[in-house]
Amino acid sequence: MMFLFKEKMISLSEIFNDTFVDIHSHLLPGIDDGAKNIEDSISLISKMYSYGIKNFITTPHVLGDVYPNSTQIILEKLDEVKKALSDKGYADITINAAAEYMIDEQFVARLEKDDILTLKDNMILVEMSYFNAPINLYEILFEIQLKGYKPVLAHPERYNFYHNDFQNYYKLKKAGCLFQLNLLSLTEQYGTSVKKTAERLIKENLYDFVGTDTHHKNHLRLLEKIGTKKTKNKILNLVENNSKFYK
Repeated sequence: MMFLFKEKMISLSEIFNDTFVDIHSHLLPGIDDGAKNIEDSISLISKMYSYGIKNFITTPHVLGDVYPNSTQIILEKLDEVKKALSDKGYADITINAAAEYMIDEQFVARLEKDDILTLKDNMILVEMSYFNAPINLYEILFEIQLKGYKPVLAHPERYNFYHNDFQNYYKLKKAGCLFQLNLLSLTEQYGTSVKKTAERLIKENLYDFVGTDTHHKNHLRLLEKIGTKKTKNKILNLVENNSKFYK
């Protein structure tokens, strides 16, 4: 007779230490597909706090006419969240803002003007369309670095068009890209193919950082599924890498 042993769950606070910084989330109110209002922002941050996540560089979408968020809008919303957290007595939470920039023509225009919110120092969080990579992707990656910035590619495991040609990931790394794993990719959130690709990218040591990419409470409920010793051991060095963003 075969016995199936369910892996014992651990608290997420055993994974996230006090210097861990979540560098990818959508916690600013009402400016993208993340937090809907300030109450929602505080509720999400409060839940993440219960997981041991106390430091955030939140990253609203900057995406063409869909989410045309200016630097000013993002910083104003950040101030709103900081004030609300202070009013609620969260003295040990740090939150700053960057952005998740879609690699498109508008992004190139911002880059030319140096109108960029960085994660820290010169690192920019960027993403691509899930349908296909930009035709001039490598030219833009070169331009980013020519301007003195370092591209951090959000959730590379979610670009399905690379799944059948894994060498593209090595090509991106060679072109100077850092990789950020979505922790939810280790659950069923994005499907089997994404999970499998994430596992392979971990195995081949191609990731540099992690992020939750939290948009709503369902994401946070699902995030609890990464709370196993096996997953903790897989991502331990990446979680530690995120401490580089701690100020």
